[in-house]
Amino acid sequence: MVIPIDPQKTLEVIERMKLAKIGEYDKWRAIIKKIKNEQPLTPEDLEYYTNLTRIYKDSTITSRSKIYHTKLSKHDEKPPCKVCGNNSLYYCNMNDQYFCTIHVVGHDDNEF
Repeated sequence: MVIPIDPQKTLEVIERMKLAKIGEYDKWRAIIKKIKNEQPLTPEDLEYYTNLTRIYKDSTITSRSKIYHTKLSKHDEKPPCKVCGNNSLYYCNMNDQYFCTIHVVGHDDNEF
């Protein structure tokens, strides 16, 4: 099953993910190369992309307005938690910060 993607929008999202250091740089580079060369993405590429971005669902774009925290995968870089300095497990897209499991809850009182 081939899932159609919008190449321009996909490249924009991947560039933002790279800047935020979410995901593996080499994987993003390989996906970008395939998109620019108009090669089909493998199911593994699509799964990696959708698991990290959660934007495409059934080949349509959904709103991320209420999804503030993204759980980092085992492949993601884990910068220190904003509050305690331990390894983070979550990225908050509202304030571009990383949090551990303990501090991800409660820091977002002003995000609503």
